[in-house]
Amino acid sequence: MSPVRGADIACLEGDPAYDVRWPWKDGALSPGLTCVFRLKNEAHNLPWVLPPMLEAVQHVVIVDNLSDDGTPEVAQDVADECGAGDRITVTSYPHRVSRAGSEHLATRPDSVHSLTHFYNWSFSHVRTAYSMKWDGDMVLTREGVSILRDLSWQLEDSNAIVAVPRHPLSVESEQVAWLDLGFRFLEPWIYPMGPEFTFVKAFEWEVREFPESTTRLVAPEGLCVELKWLDRDEFAHWSDMDFDTSRAPRKRREWQVYSALRDGRGHEVPGLHRIESPPGVHVVDHVTRTWLPRAERPLVRRKGRLEV
Repeated sequence: MSPVRGADIACLEGDPAYDVRWPWKDGALSPGLTCVFRLKNEAHNLPWVLPPMLEAVQHVVIVDNLSDDGTPEVAQDVADECGAGDRITVTSYPHRVSRAGSEHLATRPDSVHSLTHFYNWSFSHVRTAYSMKWDGDMVLTREGVSILRDLSWQLEDSNAIVAVPRHPLSVESEQVAWLDLGFRFLEPWIYPMGPEFTFVKAFEWEVREFPESTTRLVAPEGLCVELKWLDRDEFAHWSDMDFDTSRAPRKRREWQVYSALRDGRGHEVPGLHRIESPPGVHVVDHVTRTWLPRAERPLVRRKGRLEV
């Protein structure tokens, strides 16, 4: 057995199992795109989230962080049902990660409790030339599947990064949801793998580095929705709710929408659309398969700050 290569980023706590070792130092990365999920208690979302993603990319990495709802087992089961059990890697990160905001700011970036270290460790499991950050509540539309599948080979050797618009969908019931088209939610999600594209610490959360000369591409609107369940705490991963408008306008908007809907004031929020699905069709399926594909473009008409 060959010896384990030394750590590229040693964790503060001295546990070699959670040191970061970058895959590009072990040899050439394979062509293609790997989607990396960092998950905690997302079992209820995975039957919507995983099947289209497994169609879109070459490999999926699941990093479970202390779930108690069977998230890793559900992920593997869904992949097996899709005939993609050999294209998913399920692993565990058993350390409590500091919540975004003040907790993150107070945590050293090389600690196993840091978002920064957690992300770098998670992405060190990628073995393809490109990787994509994705959340366990984001559902691709059919158009999204098609575009990501094409990107996986079009990006090869381009060194470009790709920003993907997403549309928050607050689910009130099986047949009613509210789609936020009043703010442009846009940030880079797809990056090359390499030493210039790692995660560093920022004020509220982690940020992925990239050179100023990097080409930035923007995918079309309508590719994915981000599920927000009104009967769940969608802000449990934040240590405070006083979102700075200059650094976290996206989170401020999410908090405003969530608060309005919980108070029954959804109709008062500009750009927030109430959608009701036909009988027998779950509203998530209706929005991703019917409503969004048929909606007039551009979807977001109100000028909002870009999260790029």
